[in-house]
Amino acid sequence: VTAGDPTFAGPLTGVQLGLTVYHVCEPELKAEFDESVYEDQVSMMEMVLDVDDIVKEMSSIRSEYCKYL
Repeated sequence: VTAGDPTFAGPLTGVQLGLTVYHVCEPELKAEFDESVYEDQVSMMEMVLDVDDIVKEMSSIRSEYCKYL
């Protein structure tokens, strides 16, 4: 949704909406969840993902494509 529809299947294919997007593991979004829900639904994923790399990449995408920072 930041740089265009990644599925190339919908009406927004190639349309850059410039929306600010976050990965569920980023601290800004993680803080919005109820702790027990996050623990139950996401925490296992955090163990196998490189969260620092995700944060770095998402920050780069936001700074390049987002219109509404």
